[in-house]
Amino acid sequence: MTHFGFPPDAVLIFFGVIALSVITDLLAHRRAKAITVRGASLWTAFWVALALGFYAYLWLRFDRQWADLYLAGYVLEESLTNYILMVYKEIFASLVIHVTLQHRILYWGILGAMVFRAVFVAAGTELFQLTPWVGFIFAAIVAWSGWKMLTRGEAAETVEDYTHHWSLRLTARLLPVFPRLDGERFLIGRTRARALAASDPTVRLSRDSALYATPALLCLIAIEASDVMFAFDSVPAVIAVTHEPLLVYAAMIFAVLGLRSLYFVLAALTRVLVHLEKAVIALLFFIAAKLSMEAGEQVFGWSVPHFGPGTSLAVVMLTLGVGIGASLVWPRRE
Repeated sequence: MTHFGFPPDAVLIFFGVIALSVITDLLAHRRAKAITVRGASLWTAFWVALALGFYAYLWLRFDRQWADLYLAGYVLEESLTNYILMVYKEIFASLVIHVTLQHRILYWGILGAMVFRAVFVAAGTELFQLTPWVGFIFAAIVAWSGWKMLTRGEAAETVEDYTHHWSLRLTARLLPVFPRLDGERFLIGRTRARALAASDPTVRLSRDSALYATPALLCLIAIEASDVMFAFDSVPAVIAVTHEPLLVYAAMIFAVLGLRSLYFVLAALTRVLVHLEKAVIALLFFIAAKLSMEAGEQVFGWSVPHFGPGTSLAVVMLTLGVGIGASLVWPRRE
């Protein structure tokens, strides 16, 4: 296979569609209100259709092999987001963030995730070009992610207390925290903080400052920090499907764009898709094995089977399909 590279028209179309979609989403949700499952489902369908539209463009404009590699990466990233969305849910619960404010926090969190993904994808794909030994390192990271999901068991259903997360402690050192939400504000000024404190005798300002962070900002920082940790797991997994930076980034960004609406959908479907996580775990171990074999072939000259774009896509789709089908056939009993 030749390298896909960075075709100018593909780059322009990709970033043009992303920019237009983000602006449309911002205008459509400029007012804070509770998100219904129906509304979240419609937006999820919109983001999925957008991702499939880019798949069709790659197929028609370039070649099916590139389109299949992109789609396999997109489906894999979309399936892995189930874990990070549950982490988001725990963060919101621990900081008592109302559903109307969750949507706004997720919006800015996703914009940050787009920046962090670009950094991780650029670094990861560049490392693969430097030495084939990186394949073993990435394989270990992906396998460790699968092992963590496999062994966490029922403990994952308990809510972790994020109020003492390192990112929040760091924020509190740099910026005093106002212990109350103030509408949708992430920051409030000295005058506003003093006025709110005067109206509520239970509120005490830790120290005098020109700016104060609200719990909404703390929640956003915790979400960004958790997303960075998640990227350490997900980026190597998607790079295992294809080493092409543009295809990897496109697959991840189209998945990330749908995170906000998908969060509210999965919150309602968590009790239904009970075996999907097992399928994701199996997929992670398959990817770790694939990375190890490819690295072994380059470093030690191993004779290993090769998985083409179509085969990789088929494995991803079939594994996730089995997980969804098993959830419908053998639902969890209360």
